[in-house]
Amino acid sequence: MEVKSRHHLRSDAIDRIEQSLADALGVTIDGEAFEHVEFTDSETELVLVDNDPLITYFDADGSEPFLTVRGANAYPPQRRAVTVDAGAVSFVSDGADVMRPGIADADAEIDAGDLVVITEQSHGKALAIGRARVDGTELLGDSGKVVDSLHHVGDELYNVTL
Repeated sequence: MEVKSRHHLRSDAIDRIEQSLADALGVTIDGEAFEHVEFTDSETELVLVDNDPLITYFDADGSEPFLTVRGANAYPPQRRAVTVDAGAVSFVSDGADVMRPGIADADAEIDAGDLVVITEQSHGKALAIGRARVDGTELLGDSGKVVDSLHHVGDELYNVTL
């Protein structure tokens, strides 16, 4: 991914990002420098926190900042987490959508359409970011695809170097 532009964010933009992530995920981002990065060959936009790619935007209009997988591992979410069992880890890590049988636990407050952090059960590490297809109370069960994968360990966004 080739950098198109990179600039420091103003304090009001940083405040909006921090508040949005606190409201959605219950995390407090602690950083000295926040930079916005756009790429020439991708619609992906990143926010670097102290030069680490911790925040991105998955919505088309860029209004909802969300943690990257790296960001979710640096700042584990208190809300909007979907935990998968050991049998689902390799599939989710490779970018597969999440199926009900692989879910061990999920935040009941998730609404259909919410961005979620997908974590693994044994160590709580983030594996992927996805969008819930159903409410949190409907995530557990025997069959069906319930979370669409948007970003995962090892993808282009995860491996970005700046």
